[in-house]
Amino acid sequence: MTDGMKPGQPGEGGWQSGHDPADAAEPEGHGSPHRVIGTPPPAEARTMLAAQDTAPEHVRELPADPDDPVRAKKVERLVAAIFTLAFLAGCGFIASYVLFTGHTLVGVQHSNMALGGSLALVLLLLGIGTVIWVRHLMPAVELTEERHPLRSTEEERAEFKETFEEGAEASQFVKRPLLRRTLMLASLPLAAAPLVLLRDLGPLPHNDLDYTVWRKGLRLWVYGANRPISPAEFDTPGSVISIIPAGYQDDDDALAKAAVIIIKFRPGQLHFTKENHPVNDKVVENWTVDNIVAYSKICTHVGCPAALYEQTTHHILCPCHQSTFDATRGAKVIFGPAPRPLPQLPITVDAQGYLVAKGDFDQPVGPSFFERGSFPQ
Repeated sequence: MTDGMKPGQPGEGGWQSGHDPADAAEPEGHGSPHRVIGTPPPAEARTMLAAQDTAPEHVRELPADPDDPVRAKKVERLVAAIFTLAFLAGCGFIASYVLFTGHTLVGVQHSNMALGGSLALVLLLLGIGTVIWVRHLMPAVELTEERHPLRSTEEERAEFKETFEEGAEASQFVKRPLLRRTLMLASLPLAAAPLVLLRDLGPLPHNDLDYTVWRKGLRLWVYGANRPISPAEFDTPGSVISIIPAGYQDDDDALAKAAVIIIKFRPGQLHFTKENHPVNDKVVENWTVDNIVAYSKICTHVGCPAALYEQTTHHILCPCHQSTFDATRGAKVIFGPAPRPLPQLPITVDAQGYLVAKGDFDQPVGPSFFERGSFPQ
């Protein structure tokens, strides 16, 4: 404020006590005046609270308008342009999510760059526009308030109403519809984005997680070499090899559930059961070939690859959380957070002497929160 000026009186800055001459006379005629979307009703053009009883005279603390109206108009247009660019960047974010599918490594890279860049640009432009708005259109005034009882009196409520109205005027939110509307326009893509992103929540997996691509007669391929393997090639006790289902080397979704390891044991090292399903922490003998046993590579804790094998103890180790499985006893859990053994894959040999699956796993693979569903117990 200018020295010697009383609050509420006009000064060199050009602001007054807040009464617009346009409010002194309402237009005559029948019907309601035209109302533009995004603006308050004409009867309450200078208030954002419901009418109350007449309050005591209030000494204005915040100027209603900036000191330089011409400069304020230029700032308004600049902020409106920034908000409009933010709107276009938000539309670009949604378009990027729809157009970039990300089914390949290059596609994922392009999708991440487009999504991250466009969203960062939206937030950056909104931040820049808001900062310019606050610094150049709103008054730089320091206000202090003494402590008072938590329960407000009627007089205090009336004073708050007037102070709130002054703040609303000083923020230029009501007076400058261009800023208000472009801000709402810039926020629309951010509000609509979750609706587009919701499509990734479906469809429901139902019982898809209960089964893998392994089926009767499907050959076991050596991971990386992508070729079949015979028991004669895999004849060194203590050896372990990562296996994938034949023909699925490029199907990441299939490999995420169907990855297998095979381990070669010496005669007498495996604890067998004659049953056609795992019993009492034993290996199903009818599911092995020449002391070669196949286990799921997916840890039953959180799905990490359990592919570390210690020959002396015959332990399979998951490196993520140290779950340890006894390979000679049906991969039962002997340490760590894994809740159940690694499922055993039934294997045999085909007419050409290569290892093939006898069918799928007899239980779901992977973490316990995947399992059971409608799968037969």
